[in-house]
Amino acid sequence: MKLNKAFNREFLKYKEVWVMDDLPKEFDPRKKWPKCQSLSEVRDQSDCGSCWAFGSVEAMTDRICIKGGGAVHISAEEVNSCCDYCGGGCDGGSPSAAWNYYVKFGVVSGGQYGTKQGCLPYSLPHCDHHVKGKYKPCGPGMFPTPKCTKTCEAGYPKTFQQDKHYGATTYGVSGVDQIAQELVSHGPVTAAFEVYEDFPSYKSGVYKHTHGEYLGAHAIKIIGYGVENGQDYWLVTNSWNEDWGDKGYFKIAKGTDECGIEDSVVTGLPKL
Repeated sequence: MKLNKAFNREFLKYKEVWVMDDLPKEFDPRKKWPKCQSLSEVRDQSDCGSCWAFGSVEAMTDRICIKGGGAVHISAEEVNSCCDYCGGGCDGGSPSAAWNYYVKFGVVSGGQYGTKQGCLPYSLPHCDHHVKGKYKPCGPGMFPTPKCTKTCEAGYPKTFQQDKHYGATTYGVSGVDQIAQELVSHGPVTAAFEVYEDFPSYKSGVYKHTHGEYLGAHAIKIIGYGVENGQDYWLVTNSWNEDWGDKGYFKIAKGTDECGIEDSVVTGLPKL
């Protein structure tokens, strides 16, 4: 978890979005863009407060594919470890600053822990977050932020600078219909919300906060939306691996700014 609560709003540039009258009632990007396998991937931030980096690079990865840039896996390792002004790495950071870093400096490729894929894969191991699954439990303490490394994996065919992928623009999105339109037109977005004690035990259904104390802010990737038993929801990919929640995903109430989920949405477009 962990996110800088001061969302670095100086990086958010709100964009006017034309909202069509015929927005679909439900939307799942995995059906619209089936060739983009990253839309079905659930990553693992490990025992590190790097959710802000994961929620950002996951959406960057998806949008590169959606816009025709191919199957590139953007590195959470670089953003978490090398973006000095984004925050504190494993101690939390800002998604808006992560998107700004993508536009300004570019980000290399990098797979999940242990994959050896891309230039700079994630260096922290999977662990089970609030559940008993196939990995070792997370905790009791967090890992320190990995050292910023600007050298690709041994044997990778490109240099660090040659492997950079850049964003063309970054902007915030405000309003329920505008967020939905952004998802339908361009793909997943990064968002942040308030986490309470009743969230980590989520298994299924549409989440609404009902009890428990505030634990902190958490960044995630919203990929779509729908309706379940008459309740509108956002479909969200978490970064606590597939053992958590509904195979790594969760649904949260849409249209009522549940836990602030609609307050701090940021995204951008790739430079291809």
